[in-house]
Amino acid sequence: MREIKFPVYARIALVLIILLAGGYICVIGERVVVPLLFSFLFAILLLPFANFLENKARLSRTLSSIIAITVLLIIISAVIYVLGAQITDLSSEWPLLKQQIVTLFHNLQTWLATTFRLKLEKQTTYINDATAKLMDSSGVILQTTLLSLSSILLFLVFVFIYTILLLFYRRILMRFVVALCTEKYISIIYDILTNIKQIIRSYISGLFLEAVIVAAVSCLVFLLLGIKYVILLGLLVGILNVIPYIGIFTALILSVLITFATYDGRHALFVAIAVIVIHLIDSNFLMPKIVGSKVQLNPLIVIIGVIIGEMMFGISGMFLSIPFLAIAKVIFDRVDGLQPWGILLGEEEETPQKVKRIVRKIKKKESQ
Repeated sequence: MREIKFPVYARIALVLIILLAGGYICVIGERVVVPLLFSFLFAILLLPFANFLENKARLSRTLSSIIAITVLLIIISAVIYVLGAQITDLSSEWPLLKQQIVTLFHNLQTWLATTFRLKLEKQTTYINDATAKLMDSSGVILQTTLLSLSSILLFLVFVFIYTILLLFYRRILMRFVVALCTEKYISIIYDILTNIKQIIRSYISGLFLEAVIVAAVSCLVFLLLGIKYVILLGLLVGILNVIPYIGIFTALILSVLITFATYDGRHALFVAIAVIVIHLIDSNFLMPKIVGSKVQLNPLIVIIGVIIGEMMFGISGMFLSIPFLAIAKVIFDRVDGLQPWGILLGEEEETPQKVKRIVRKIKKKESQ
């Protein structure tokens, strides 16, 4: 069968149309797509363990899939339990936090009155009006919070179910993908799928290792500073650091507030400096070595991808953007006609020797 060759502008337009149409479909079906994408990542991560249970331990595929996802849930539940225990202990510090906030608020009122000559009576009026508006909308806020919690629980249930089903029907899905293509492209399909599994496993394991290192270093630094709730603050910094860009700011704010509530402003300043320094070391040394080398994406594409992911799916999209950009790069690099898009996503590489020779010849001719 004769292949149809399109001009360059038509090929670019077709790729963009397919990407835009796929993104639009994902936005419309967000409730189905987002948990399915998370389940896909978890299934790839748990696949070696499930294969081990099925092939070496001689368990059924259903039982091996359930055990694999159960082990992952136990690990996540253990982290949540530690965080919950620390937060419960922190709740006993509420009277001290209230006293600190009252003192800070009084000092702020005095500073505003002295600097901007804003009378205390006017400040009190503004505060009362704002409090009244907040109380009027408290019912809506409570309702929204309850709906959000129920949505999160439903989301986790669907992720759990999807992951088990993906692990159970993985061979059917593999045969489906292979059957879609002609015999000419079967080797390319297997190469793409193999590289996708390797990259996703390396990325998720690298992300987990990075979070563990950041949490351990944070705990050590906070312990040396002599503050309370070292484990809580260390886990917050390590876990939230996984969220691209906004995670570190959230960790910074929470760490400063907790330290301010349990100690004073000086220790809170030290904690803020420590979190910023840890993040700088992580982003410049740990991230490129542990995580960045796995996905091989340039920072510009990562930032754009994270922004688009947040626009599409919120915080979930920020998590999903980097691994699926890496998957897109694997596909682009191995499909004829899509290699330029893979170059666009990738890091800058050394100029090939063939290109260097051509450049030298051109420069030589220009100098003559």
